[in-house]
Amino acid sequence: MKKRIDVIANEEAFCNLSSFTDIEELNKTVRVYRDIIRVNIKRSDVQSRLIALLELLKRHSCKQIGVSYMCKNTIAAKLEVSYKTVQRLMKKLEDLGMIRQIPMKRKKDMMQTANAIIIQPVKEEMSGKPPVKEPKKCPAIKTTTSFLKQNIKNNKRKAVAQFSHVDNSPENSLKQANFVAHWVPSVFSNLVGSFYEKAETIQEFWKVIKQCNRVVDYSTNKRAFTGEQEIEIGTKAFKEFAMKVKSGVRMHKGQFAYFNGIVNKLMNKFYFDEDFMAE
Repeated sequence: MKKRIDVIANEEAFCNLSSFTDIEELNKTVRVYRDIIRVNIKRSDVQSRLIALLELLKRHSCKQIGVSYMCKNTIAAKLEVSYKTVQRLMKKLEDLGMIRQIPMKRKKDMMQTANAIIIQPVKEEMSGKPPVKEPKKCPAIKTTTSFLKQNIKNNKRKAVAQFSHVDNSPENSLKQANFVAHWVPSVFSNLVGSFYEKAETIQEFWKVIKQCNRVVDYSTNKRAFTGEQEIEIGTKAFKEFAMKVKSGVRMHKGQFAYFNGIVNKLMNKFYFDEDFMAE
């Protein structure tokens, strides 16, 4: 028997479901969850897909902070996996206590629509912090009515003072946002995003690939490799780069220079590979 859906999909409902005050708090939570996934999930392919899904949900949860409402078909298309895989990944994140799904219905026809996906705040036992010890109760001190009234006034003043110092302006929220540029392919962005959280770093790795893809015909501005071939070479190059970092290789001229060398080597190899160039 299907459960009754009571929540109507609208902006007010999504705002009420949000459990974060700012984007920085959401980013910190996702960073903690990424570490938990790396520790608890043994299979590397499942690990990378869970992190990619979590990052995708985070990037689409900035309007109502921590709440996204993409349908599973859209998520599957963006992650380039099947609908069933998205269902399994969602179930795994729910089991880990990282997200919660709320069934929603449309206001127009009251039919079911895409679920609201809520990123949950980090619980104390998940973050690895020791539980806070509760102080011992002391005997109650009798207070007069005038003392209580004065206390309420003081608390109100403190609350107003604290609220006045909080900058909730759109400009401040935009400064804290961390979005990858649209010209970076999502496949490459998700892969690199599993290891680097700053958008500037992910974009810099993709710039290296674009710079290495030389122009072979200046009259038509044709480059050696197509866009799809760039993504394939870039993915292979970054995986090789990750293994080099893991093995402790010293990068004397910096990580981007080292990555540049890997990309150049692969492009030189594939340029003379007839099967690869025929794709």
